[in-house]
Amino acid sequence: MIEELIVVEGKNDAQAIRRALGPVDILWTDGYGLTSEKLQYIKKMAVHRGVIVLTDPDSVGEQIRERIRRTVPEAKHVYLSKKEARSKDDRDIGVENASPEDIRRAFRLIQKEYSILEKPVFDTADLVRSGLVGLSDSAEKRRRVGRILGLGDANAKQFLHRLNRFRISREDFENALDQQ
Repeated sequence: MIEELIVVEGKNDAQAIRRALGPVDILWTDGYGLTSEKLQYIKKMAVHRGVIVLTDPDSVGEQIRERIRRTVPEAKHVYLSKKEARSKDDRDIGVENASPEDIRRAFRLIQKEYSILEKPVFDTADLVRSGLVGLSDSAEKRRRVGRILGLGDANAKQFLHRLNRFRISREDFENALDQQ
């Protein structure tokens, strides 16, 4: 059972999480309606029991996640891919559209953020060598590797940043490349 407070964007996201994980404690931000009071509550919960953030894999979700990240740097993060969060009619992307299996898989890959190391483990050359940038299928390959590592969908710059910020090991990175 997950003991941390799970932060999502909306009520429907919370329902999808509970369908997948059972009776967990969830706070929803009301999207951009994330108030300073809610941010302070999230910060307080991070100290007392931990916080896990799962936002929609879109620009609004990333902006909300970044706002929480600035206030609560110790928060953990879970990512769904756009494919996993896409509605059946392809009109919507959101946590509420993900299957319970995809949500459970994502929560098995919870990521803890760290400050960027003085000398990052990965650089752009690693992405080029591994075909994660510069090729016609690089975006799809990043998506598959990101799913394995729990990094979510990301452009090359974000992907590199997440590799280093979540301190993914070289071994885990190489294993994910082999699996995809």
